[in-house]
Amino acid sequence: MSATPLAETPGASPSRTPGSTTGAAAVRAGRRNRRLLRRTSRRSPLRQLGKGVLVALLLVFTLFPVYWMLNSSLDAQAGHTNSFWPAEPTLDHYVFVLTEGGFGTFLRNSLLVALGTVLISSALALLASVAVARFRFRMRTQILMLVLIVQMVPLEALVIPLFVQVRDLQLLETLIGLVVVYVALAVPFGIWMLRGFVAAVPVELEEAAYLDGASWGRMFWSVLLPLVAPGLVATSIFAFITAWNEFIFAMTMLGGATENYTVAIGLRSFFGIHSNDWGAIMAASTIITVPVMIFFILVQRRLASGLTAGAVKA
Repeated sequence: MSATPLAETPGASPSRTPGSTTGAAAVRAGRRNRRLLRRTSRRSPLRQLGKGVLVALLLVFTLFPVYWMLNSSLDAQAGHTNSFWPAEPTLDHYVFVLTEGGFGTFLRNSLLVALGTVLISSALALLASVAVARFRFRMRTQILMLVLIVQMVPLEALVIPLFVQVRDLQLLETLIGLVVVYVALAVPFGIWMLRGFVAAVPVELEEAAYLDGASWGRMFWSVLLPLVAPGLVATSIFAFITAWNEFIFAMTMLGGATENYTVAIGLRSFFGIHSNDWGAIMAASTIITVPVMIFFILVQRRLASGLTAGAVKA
């Protein structure tokens, strides 16, 4: 018995299969994309030109002071001419700063203070962030709020309280006292920064390490620390730059101990009462700035790669 096709009902619309509906939608989407692409192609040259001009202006505004600093440090007539290139190129300013200016001692002091601040503040901030992110204890929220409030207080308002504390510790005019001050400034930021990194690490990783027989120290060193390392690098950058460039606290805590001056205070010695040695000032500023820029660029690259690696491991 042969199958008889069903007759279509008069006036009824033809049925549409899902495939045909999807195909029509794809065609319409393709048309819209082509129209949008034509509009974008018409506007892209003008937009690209505008973006290029804005980027060029931003680079000029940002890099011109650096160029002027380098230009003045290499010019024997620095402070007497306004040339955009050295009228009499020389390295005498750098030689004077590093020899007679005593800037080598200032660099050594700043390096000791910066490294001490980075190591101590990073260790304290890491342990404190683990405590507030992993453990539940009384007044935990209040402590976090106090840490946040400390960050909101202007640094100038902390000069006298920190001076009194360092004086009571009998550490005035010493590099150790200055390290104590910088650690106090860097730890609150480090706690808030590392707390987010520690909280992002799944607790299941730590539990798995415990089940495998690892001690708390082994779990902390082999599991938690590698995943928190990117945040630790970020806090280290902040602590290093703060300790290297800070002036107010260094001048207040060190007082008249010229042998313990850091580079920020040592730069002041090239300013005179009636005139300034602009060549030496610019040379010293270059010596201060270039190592920090190189350090920041290198650590920033490692920070980006560490963030990617940490995401993969997590």
